[in-house]
Amino acid sequence: MKTFREGGLLHELWRDLHDPSILWQMGALGLCLAIGWVTAYWLERRLVPAADENRFTTFGRRGLKRLVPPLASLALVLSLRPLLEQWVAVNLLNLAVPLIGALLVIRAVVFVVRQTFSEKAPWLAAFERFFAFTAWAVVALHILGVLPDLIVFLESVHFTVGRQRLDLWLLLQGVAAVLVTLLIALWAGSLLEARVMGLNALDVNIRLVLGRLIRVGLLLIAMLIGLPAVGIDLTMLSVFGGALGVGLGFGLQKIAANYVSGFIILLDRSLRPGNLIEVGGHRGIVEQITTRYTVLRGQAGVEWIVPNEMLVSSVIANETFSDPKVRHTVRVSVAYGTDLARALALLVEAARRQPRVLADPPPKAFLAEFADSGITLELAFWIADPEEGTAPLRSDLLLSIWQAFQEAGIVIPYPQRDVRLITGKEQFVPTEDLLEQSHARKRPS
Repeated sequence: MKTFREGGLLHELWRDLHDPSILWQMGALGLCLAIGWVTAYWLERRLVPAADENRFTTFGRRGLKRLVPPLASLALVLSLRPLLEQWVAVNLLNLAVPLIGALLVIRAVVFVVRQTFSEKAPWLAAFERFFAFTAWAVVALHILGVLPDLIVFLESVHFTVGRQRLDLWLLLQGVAAVLVTLLIALWAGSLLEARVMGLNALDVNIRLVLGRLIRVGLLLIAMLIGLPAVGIDLTMLSVFGGALGVGLGFGLQKIAANYVSGFIILLDRSLRPGNLIEVGGHRGIVEQITTRYTVLRGQAGVEWIVPNEMLVSSVIANETFSDPKVRHTVRVSVAYGTDLARALALLVEAARRQPRVLADPPPKAFLAEFADSGITLELAFWIADPEEGTAPLRSDLLLSIWQAFQEAGIVIPYPQRDVRLITGKEQFVPTEDLLEQSHARKRPS
C-alpha cells in the first residue's frame, strides 16, 4: 500500500479535488460514516432493550451511542482503503483516518471521565475542552508533517535522574500512559464499586470497604503497569517512597490516622449511613462515610465534615445504633393546690394523642419536684424516628397540654415575689396589694 508523508498529503489531496476520482473517495467515505451510524442505532435497539433500564444498561446505551459510530466508521475506512487504492487515489481516506481516530479517542475519554466522575464537577467541562484541543492539535501536527520533527526535538532534551536517563518525549509518554491507566482504573473501579454496592446480602459497611479497596487496588495496578510500559524504572521511586514515609511520620500523621480510622469505622460497623449521632457538640444524620472524613447533616440542613480520627477517639452518642427507640421528656409546672392525679392523667393522655409517640413503652408522667412557684411534673415518652427531629413533636405536645389544662381549669403558674416594707415595724405586704396601691396613687382625684 502506498504511503504518503503528511507534508505532501495536503498537496496530493488538493490535486485529487480536481480529479473526478475524488467522487469515489467521497462516496466511499460517506458510505462508511453512514454504515457506522446505522450500526450504532441497530446495536442500541438490538442489544440494550429500553424495558430493562438500570445503571448498566444505561451505561451500555450511552457507550454504543457515542463510541460505535466513529469506531465502526474507522474500521470500514481502514478495510476499504487498500481495496479502493488499486483503482484510484485514496488521499481523502488517508486524511479521514486520523480525523475519525481523533474523534473516537476524544469521545472515549470524555465518556469514561463522565462515567467515572460526577457530571456536576466544576473542572469537567474545562478538562473536556483542554483534551479535545490537545487531541486535535496533535492530529493537525500529524497531517502537516510537523509531528515527527517535534518528537525528535523533545527526544533531544534529556536529563538524568539517578541511573535513569530521561527525555521530554519519554516523560510525556509516561504521563499519558499513567493518566490513561489511572482513568481506566477509576472507571473500572466505579463500575465494580457500583456492582458491590448492589449486593444487598452484604452489610453496607462491608460493601463500602470492598469498594474502597477495589478502587485503591486498581489505582496501584495502573501505576505499576503505566510507568514500566514506557521504560521508566520503578526502582527510582524508592527514594520518593522513603520521603513519603518520613512525611507520614511527621507532617502527614493526622491524615494517615484519619484514613486508618476510616477503615476501622467501616470494618467494625460502629457507624452506618443513616445513623443519628452527636459528637463534639454536633448532632446530625450520617450521610456519607469516606476513608478520611464522615459527613453529618443536621436538622437545619447544615453539613458537618468530621475527621474519622475524632469518631474513633471520642465518645459518640448514637441514637440509632442498635435500637431506634429514644426516650424524651417534657416538664410542666402546675400551681399549688392542683389535683395532681388529674394533671398527671392529662399529661399521659396528651402524649397518647401524638402519632409519633410509641404505645410500647407507654408514656408516663411523674411528679418531679416542688419548685418555688409551683409543682413540676415530668412527662416521659418514647419515639422510634429521632432522625425526624423533636421540635415539631414537642411543640404539638405542649400545645395539647396547654389546651387540656385550660379545659380542666389547671393553672400553669409564673414566678411571683413578695416584698417586705419596714416602716418603724416590720410589715408584710403581698405583691398584689402593692400593685393595687400603686395604681390608686396614679388615679386622678
